[in-house]
Amino acid sequence: MTSTSPFASWLRDLPSLTGESPPFDTGTTPDDPIALFAEWMQDAVARGVAEPHAATLATADAAGVPDARTLIIKDVSLRGWAFAGPRRSAKGVQLEANPSAALNFWWQPVRRAVRVRGTVREASDAESAADLAARSPAARAGIGPGEWVRWWLEPARIEFWQGATDRRHLRLVYTRDGDGWLRQVGNGEDGDE
Repeated sequence: MTSTSPFASWLRDLPSLTGESPPFDTGTTPDDPIALFAEWMQDAVARGVAEPHAATLATADAAGVPDARTLIIKDVSLRGWAFAGPRRSAKGVQLEANPSAALNFWWQPVRRAVRVRGTVREASDAESAADLAARSPAARAGIGPGEWVRWWLEPARIEFWQGATDRRHLRLVYTRDGDGWLRQVGNGEDGDE
């Protein structure tokens, strides 16, 4: 027997996919997903999306129990996506036990999301120290030597998703293939593979 709470009905009535999608021609996208990510982020900034560099980072502990938190991305390059934090934080402990993660960017005003997943590696001690030094003195307080870490999420899969009110969402998936990328275009309501 199934029952639906009044809250479920209320949630269903809330508007979704508000905003306005920019043009997205999957046939003219670059071969390099990092270049497309840069284009999308710059477009989000130009269109007034608040905090486009904020993302949800999902990790799992040694037992496989998932966890997620929102953070600010520090860099994006051919190495991947960089983020940082204390080594003894929940994410630090989880990444030590299970160095795989996923990032999700959601830019609601333009109905766009980017999903990234792959292996996480620690940056050099010098990179981590430079990241800490770039923080304000107040943000550095109480952080001892070697406690601050910059990590790089090296992507194996990157999905660019653009929502549509008719639920025929566009998705472009890049999958790592040696030193290059395979591309696959899809659409439809399902948000997974």
